[in-house]
Amino acid sequence: MFFHPLDFLIIIAFGLSLWAQFKVKGNFQKYSQVPASSHMQGAEIARRLLDQNGLYDVKVEHIRGALTDHYDPLKRAVRLSDTVHSHASIAAISVAAHEVGHAIQHSEAYGALVLRHKLFPIVNFTSSIAPFLLIGGFLLGSLNLLGLGIIFFSAVVAFQLITLPVEFNASSRARQLMISEGMISNQEETGVKKVLNAAALTYVAAALLSLLQLLKFVAIFSQGNRE
Repeated sequence: MFFHPLDFLIIIAFGLSLWAQFKVKGNFQKYSQVPASSHMQGAEIARRLLDQNGLYDVKVEHIRGALTDHYDPLKRAVRLSDTVHSHASIAAISVAAHEVGHAIQHSEAYGALVLRHKLFPIVNFTSSIAPFLLIGGFLLGSLNLLGLGIIFFSAVVAFQLITLPVEFNASSRARQLMISEGMISNQEETGVKKVLNAAALTYVAAALLSLLQLLKFVAIFSQGNRE
């Protein structure tokens, strides 16, 4: 009853998502074993890049966990995980520079980042409600519930699509900053690209999977209306 031609593409996108997660972990682990020629730890790289861009008020903080690194725009803090903060590897400095890229985006009011921040409160609400509306619409055969669920889920998909240029831009800034500051050699640039590109692929896979799911729900809703 719920099978749809798009299901085949959804399965492929799901497989791509799993592969992307495996890839990012594999590349991070691999380049965590490659020392950076600068001998600078992730926290040192982040602090230096922030200062070079006049962001003296942005803090660099340690956060527990692995790959939990992020930039907090409310607290204006770059938070680096256990495997990044105090490690001087290619993987560590790549991730640290990427998070600094987000801090610079924030300071420059980068358009896609501003839009993402504005959408976040909405998506935080719709992402928790959409699954119940969609399931309820299917189980009860209610097009009204299904339609409302599609609207809520659309906000989630839009957020994920907007995230893509934000992440790619932050990675591009990270590479350019480290090159311009002489923090990496030409040989190390390849490793930096692999670490950052693998991370970006996870966002692409997640957005593609959500978009295909949305298209499936819209197709089912349209068919229900015709019937």
